[in-house]
Amino acid sequence: MNAAPIEPRPWRRPRWAMLIAVVFAAHLGLVFGLGDRSPMVVRQLSAVPVLRLATGPDEWLSLSDPTLFTLPHRKGFAGAAWLQIPPVPFHAFEWTEPPRWLAMPVDQPGAQLARLLETNGFASFQLELNPAPELTVPELEPEPALAARSELRLEGGLAQRRLLNVMELPSLPGSDLLTNSVVQVLADRAGDTVSVTLLPPGSGSKEADQRALELAKAARFEPLPRDGAGGSANPAAGLSWGRMIFQWHTVPLAETNAPAGAP
Repeated sequence: MNAAPIEPRPWRRPRWAMLIAVVFAAHLGLVFGLGDRSPMVVRQLSAVPVLRLATGPDEWLSLSDPTLFTLPHRKGFAGAAWLQIPPVPFHAFEWTEPPRWLAMPVDQPGAQLARLLETNGFASFQLELNPAPELTVPELEPEPALAARSELRLEGGLAQRRLLNVMELPSLPGSDLLTNSVVQVLADRAGDTVSVTLLPPGSGSKEADQRALELAKAARFEPLPRDGAGGSANPAAGLSWGRMIFQWHTVPLAETNAPAGAP
């Protein structure tokens, strides 16, 4: 029959405290037993640098200066030329000459002035005065009277070609004056109108601008001569650009609200 294993019993607190006290006491014994309790002796120092303040000019201090040969120095080879410059005397830039009085006879103080006036006479002269300006009234050109009827004017390439059909431009009724209706026209070689475009802003009346477009479409111009027997190979060679400017003449509107009984 096998015996049960014996488990070790844990240490209690008094046992741990006793062990710590024994170790601490052994440590103190070693410190006091092996320590040196002899008095401290101050060691004398030798061969150490000594700092002294210069009380006067020292030649060795001047020779140990690192800027002795690099910068102008009082003890250097150029000290007499660079640091001992003789003073330059200052002279004022304004120089005045001492007065020198003219000799003048005391008995005749005014004789010299009288002789000067006799020898330096001036001839009389008259002032040249310009005549008074003549005032003129500018001539004003009379203002051009308003056109009595509507007119047509050609500009650009169309001005070089004669207009074949005669256009009668009517006078348009209106309460205000109308501006011009400008129509850009493209005509071909034969003189027919190819394209018409109303240029802004127009005349201010839709009826007037529409009438200008209709007249521009119906316009016929003088044909251009052909180059050679077969004509030009470029189709754009015979096109002419220009503008037709319609200057409208306005007439007063008819009275529609006449009073009753009026003829």
